[in-house]
Amino acid sequence: MSRRALSIDQKIEKAEALVASTKAKYDKALDDLKMLIDKRKEMESKKIIEHIMRVTKRLMKSLFHTI
Repeated sequence: MSRRALSIDQKIEKAEALVASTKAKYDKALDDLKMLIDKRKEMESKKIIEHIMRVTKRLMKSLFHTI
């Protein structure tokens, strides 16, 4: 009986270690994903701002040329 219980305890310890390791990998992957999503949002925002600046510049040129 003792041998069997020890075997189960060892299996539990091994499973707990695997879960901890897997969770650490999951957490890192999730952090990486969040960072990449934030980076993409930042890049999209910059593109939108650049587009607005170009359009505004063209609009200003056309307004001042018509006066």
